[in-house]
Amino acid sequence: MSWRDFWNGEHAIYVSPRHKALHYRQIATDLIGHIPAPDAVVLDHGCGEALDAGRVAGHCAKLFLCEAAPSVRDKLRAMLGGKANVAVVSPEEVEALPDQTLDLVVANSLIQYLSRDELVALLATWRGKLKPGGKLVVADIIPPDVSPLTDASQLLAFAWRGGFLTAALAGLVRTAFSDYRKLRAQYGLSTYRIDDITGLIAAAGFAEVSPAKNFGHNPHRLTLVGRKAG
Repeated sequence: MSWRDFWNGEHAIYVSPRHKALHYRQIATDLIGHIPAPDAVVLDHGCGEALDAGRVAGHCAKLFLCEAAPSVRDKLRAMLGGKANVAVVSPEEVEALPDQTLDLVVANSLIQYLSRDELVALLATWRGKLKPGGKLVVADIIPPDVSPLTDASQLLAFAWRGGFLTAALAGLVRTAFSDYRKLRAQYGLSTYRIDDITGLIAAAGFAEVSPAKNFGHNPHRLTLVGRKAG
């Protein structure tokens, strides 16, 4: 099983429907905060189920939702079929977009599932699709010193605030025996020191690369923002 296979199938990464809804609501709020203008063309690359994408679409002229898992794309199209300014696309369809199409690219909780070479290639793709001065936001980057125990404690804190603590405790037990845990043990997750990932993004042709508030509930992970260099 690959990571794409995992996300394409049934999984219990969210401990309850409330967890999933609150997670995607927060991600949508964080993403909206980076949309530069109401006429912006936005790509959310690795969007997952994007339950609150309709709200994001209300803040921009065009929203591309890119997801590698075919089953997730089907769910997105069923959910958002009535939104004229939303397009659900595969990674291959992103590569086929005309150059200088996008004002904003957001990749949240994505690069930990990519190899370094895959990330370098994707950075080049994003740079080509962005307009001059367009913005790239890479969010939820895992530093090497952030452990699974830290992630678990942040989930429990989020669950306490969100009213799903009992489900979160049960979910952590399930995760210990899940395919996610097995895949993480087999493939690992890509982690980056802030200077390392900043250098990679800058070397791909992005300027003014700097930290920003992380997306989601875990402040121990990183978000970096850069602009397409001229």
